[in-house]
Amino acid sequence: MSVSDITERIARFSFFSSFEHLQPAVRAQLKKHLLDAAGSMLYSMKAPTVEKLFRQLRYLQCDGPVPVPVLGKTGVDRAAQLYTLLIRYPDFMDNYLGKHATCHPSDNIGGILAACQAVNASGRDFLTAMAIGYQVECTLIDQMPLMAKGIDHTALLAMSLTAALSPLYGLTLEQAAHAIGINGSTFNTTVTTRASYTYEWKGYASSLVALACTNTTLLAKEGVTGPLRYFEGPMGFREEFDMDPEFNCEPGDFSRIERCILKSYNAEVHTQSAIEALLELRCKHNIAAKDVARIDATIFLTAYNIVGGGKYGDRKLVQTKEQADHSLPYLLAIAMLDGEVLPAQLLPDRIRRPDVQAFIEHVFVDTGLPLKSPRKVAEVLDPYTAPYPEKMPAKITIHLKNGAVIAEKKEDYKGFYTRPLEWDDVVNKVHLLGKDTTDGERRNELIAVIDNLENEPISRLTDLLSKIE
Repeated sequence: MSVSDITERIARFSFFSSFEHLQPAVRAQLKKHLLDAAGSMLYSMKAPTVEKLFRQLRYLQCDGPVPVPVLGKTGVDRAAQLYTLLIRYPDFMDNYLGKHATCHPSDNIGGILAACQAVNASGRDFLTAMAIGYQVECTLIDQMPLMAKGIDHTALLAMSLTAALSPLYGLTLEQAAHAIGINGSTFNTTVTTRASYTYEWKGYASSLVALACTNTTLLAKEGVTGPLRYFEGPMGFREEFDMDPEFNCEPGDFSRIERCILKSYNAEVHTQSAIEALLELRCKHNIAAKDVARIDATIFLTAYNIVGGGKYGDRKLVQTKEQADHSLPYLLAIAMLDGEVLPAQLLPDRIRRPDVQAFIEHVFVDTGLPLKSPRKVAEVLDPYTAPYPEKMPAKITIHLKNGAVIAEKKEDYKGFYTRPLEWDDVVNKVHLLGKDTTDGERRNELIAVIDNLENEPISRLTDLLSKIE
């Protein structure tokens, strides 16, 4: 290997970063994000979409060394898959925003949790691996924004998760570089799963990456080799995607974690500021949905493309949760009708009711420049697109049937890194999400363990989860 090889640079970052590099503020943020992910896990335990995986796991592997919720025991790779789906399914988890791509750093947690469980790791080991996964994926999102090429961000998760798993499973530095090359060259999935008409696989995609990365990382430990020069070599990343790849992140640098954000609303991340603006208008002016003639949303180009009816397709056809949480017209309509956007607003019987289906047709989405403007023009001149991702500008204009017009503009939201959720905010979120699957005592114990995780074995956390039936 050469130190110029990116696979080795990623591996070196993983192997030479340690718990001692985690500043108190970073540790606190990691625990907050883990707690947020735990809330999603609790909510997902009885979700019909997740029950499909439980049934499959009973068929494929009804026993194994790793205790997990509901199922009992299974293999470590299946545990990684299950934990990842439990976190990902509600689409209420964290994000990192790059200029041209985004990701869910918490996609790393499930595979790391299963690995720590399998090797009897400490809470410190877990937090270190979590920090590595977060920093690597966020760095890759900034430096290799594959979504701009139509490739899903789970392609980068494959490398960040492998980097986090390799020290836990006892690989050598060279074996880790092989594993990163294997997974980097294997998981080049397209963003089609997030486009309209959106299906259940949107919530499943990262769980398959967790399952497979666990397998390939352990195979690399057995000596299986892969493309060490995946990024720079012939037919590699540079040629395949016509991009100039890099990984400029020194061991111990966890600076991107402070830019990771959480959601206040159970909706795609780019909708958060628009939803907050609408709810504030609704409350401030005591607006009833029956009095609204039209809602106009002006948003930045990335949001328009993903959730507003742009490149990812029509967002007014909404029949399922997966379509609803990625449709800004639906989310604004339901926010106006119900006064909140939480899991209850994404249940099938709520989505399909005539009131919201009719209201969707009165919601219109635009950007700050004509939509035919080139992306580069929008990025420089559009007052909504140019500040992204340092800001998330959104303007909501409500036209009332009496002729009045009221508007509100937001540049961030409660949960963005400029106005982060506090620990107590996330605690409340956990209680909300877990109320139908666990009792308050179990949730409080889970919260206390995560709060003190650096002084606990990871088994304290996984034992609590595995007792959920």
